[in-house]
Amino acid sequence: MAGGIFSPLGSCSELEKANCHPLVCLLCHEPYQHPCLLDCYHNFCASCLRGRASDGRLRCPLCGHPSVVRGGTGLPPVDRLLQFLVDSSADGEEDVQCANCDRCCTKAELDTMYFCNTCGQPLCAPCREETHRARMFARHEIVSLSKRTKDIHKKCPLHEEPYIMFSTEKKSMLCINCFRDMQGESRAHCIDIETAYMQGCQRLDQAVMAVKELQTSTREAIVLLKAMIEEVRNSASEEEAAINSLFSRMQEQLSERKKTLLKAVQSQHEEKEKAFKEQLAHLASLLPTLQVHLVTCSAFLSSANKAEFLDLGYQLMERLQRIVKLPHRLRPAQTSKINSEYRAEFARCLEPLLMLSPRRSLVGSAGGIGPGITGTNMLPGGQCSKTLMVPSCPPSSDKMSTGPMVKKPTMHRYISTKVLLAEGRETPFAEHCRNYENTYRMLQTEIQSLKDQVQELHRDLTKHHSLIKSEIMSEILQKSLQMDVQIAAHYSAVEMMRSVFEEVWEETYQRVANEQEIYEAQLHDLLQLRQENSCLSTITKQIAPYVRSIAKVKERLEPR
Repeated sequence: MAGGIFSPLGSCSELEKANCHPLVCLLCHEPYQHPCLLDCYHNFCASCLRGRASDGRLRCPLCGHPSVVRGGTGLPPVDRLLQFLVDSSADGEEDVQCANCDRCCTKAELDTMYFCNTCGQPLCAPCREETHRARMFARHEIVSLSKRTKDIHKKCPLHEEPYIMFSTEKKSMLCINCFRDMQGESRAHCIDIETAYMQGCQRLDQAVMAVKELQTSTREAIVLLKAMIEEVRNSASEEEAAINSLFSRMQEQLSERKKTLLKAVQSQHEEKEKAFKEQLAHLASLLPTLQVHLVTCSAFLSSANKAEFLDLGYQLMERLQRIVKLPHRLRPAQTSKINSEYRAEFARCLEPLLMLSPRRSLVGSAGGIGPGITGTNMLPGGQCSKTLMVPSCPPSSDKMSTGPMVKKPTMHRYISTKVLLAEGRETPFAEHCRNYENTYRMLQTEIQSLKDQVQELHRDLTKHHSLIKSEIMSEILQKSLQMDVQIAAHYSAVEMMRSVFEEVWEETYQRVANEQEIYEAQLHDLLQLRQENSCLSTITKQIAPYVRSIAKVKERLEPR
């Protein structure tokens, strides 16, 4: 029913099932009748929008964007482009009656109908032969009925002369008299119809490509938002599971705190999910607009001739450019990580029970489990509190120790770094991560190259017993020593940044908790690289005597 209440689409699946035909109103689901264009570039029938305006503003039934309406009708302006497509579509569907014999022709018989441009009336084939073959009708211009629609814009309505030029300044077609009446400087902006048509097609292609890129970005953003909504749910589930696991060890003293924390997680979950869904709804309402305009462009190019294209094409180009320039929220406004600070809250509850000192410190002795984590903040079951431990003094032991470390794996660190950099915040730690990734990939590539060379040498010795040049062993050992120096230097450089970052972490720990985990994982990856390099050096040293022995045998056999 025209003017009925339109219920917004609730999900992308419903949006994909919705009717997105460019000539069908989204409210009444009927072909457009006097289509009106809103400021958000959604179209609706005039009858569907009548009575919806309030205080000179009309809110879009689809996306809710307010549009300013002027005049006493309370309606936005008629969309000439869409009206042209509706009329072009209707011309091929209506029945035509011959003006001479009143014979009605169906849609299948339209190809046999004619139109007299001089009389301005349609004619059937028999009447054309019987009446318009006389000498008095010899100068009448008779064309096929389908061609009549295409020729309606070919003549200037002011001078009744055919269009021959196009003004790029005024975006209008000119006949010979219009061209003569123009000022000299304005004539410099006039080109012929064919050139104007070609230039217009090129500019329209550029506008269509921009809309297609926006369409692709919108779809990617929708997929990302749907994934982040699911990640919010998973993150909430993981957070709740961790809270329940930790709470089960604390018994009655933590029952009230548990309820508070679960409410906080649920609140964050609902808040983030609501924000993502609102952004998803905005993008979901944008997608049909892009699809409709792309289909509109395709229909316009296939149904409009050169004159019609030049009459309406630039309006279409300007509309597409405005759509692309509108502010679209394609990137998530916040992260999907839910953090309730449950470890810190539980630690505060357990301070009276476990006699925890409120002062944060780092024990630089054997009691330390790892950088920033001591035995006093390790909970039963191997879980450790995220309470920040600021070092009071650097440990005296070797920083590149290969002792047991509880760190994040390389892949987890890589993904966390990607997420951190994708947030777009320019912080010192983000810049450090960019530099670290470049250096780490270079070191990793060099280590992999050395590993491949050692594996090839080991295979040749064990399987083929082939002769190997001893110089290769020296080169591998030399490169391995150089890599050890580079890794140690990079490790020291990263370690020196600890004091700088920990000052920031102490002030805003919750914001950079993820950064700390990435940082520790970086040190762990460097240690792992050094262990691999150490094993590589050990294997090389073990097979070095065999290489030298084979080389000596080779020297003895060469004279023979």
